[in-house]
Amino acid sequence: MGSSSSKPTADSHAWKASSPVGVSQDVVDSFQNNRESDISRAQHLELAIQARVSEELKKLSSQESAALKAAAEKASEVTETEAQTKTDRQTVSAEVEALRARLDKRKQLRPLPETVEKARGDVVRCLLENDRRPLDCWQEVEAFKEEVRRLEKSWVDKVVR
Repeated sequence: MGSSSSKPTADSHAWKASSPVGVSQDVVDSFQNNRESDISRAQHLELAIQARVSEELKKLSSQESAALKAAAEKASEVTETEAQTKTDRQTVSAEVEALRARLDKRKQLRPLPETVEKARGDVVRCLLENDRRPLDCWQEVEAFKEEVRRLEKSWVDKVVR
């Protein structure tokens, strides 16, 4: 196993045919004088493959950079349009104030009964006091729901009769 070398040691190739050769002596001589071995052919093939892979990598890299550039341009267009449409804080505040004024101008058809207002106020007060624990206000919420049920029932009774 280790007694013989893995590379061939013969420098010249001798071709001896057992039957008459059907090619000219020039061709036989060119084969014998050719110093290209399997290793040199493999190296030449490897270089050709590496060159092809390098070309493909360059092509893919250029495609990727073009796609990245297009995405960056698209992103910059989006941010420019957002900046143009974005309103500043003062404009938003003015719009909010205008909406509040419109809501204040609306008429209530009928003022809410004092019991409903009191129950509503109790819920708001409890939620403000227990801002971290809103579930502690369940009794106030139930009282408010009951007042609303009574108000709705009285309205339905008026409409039906």
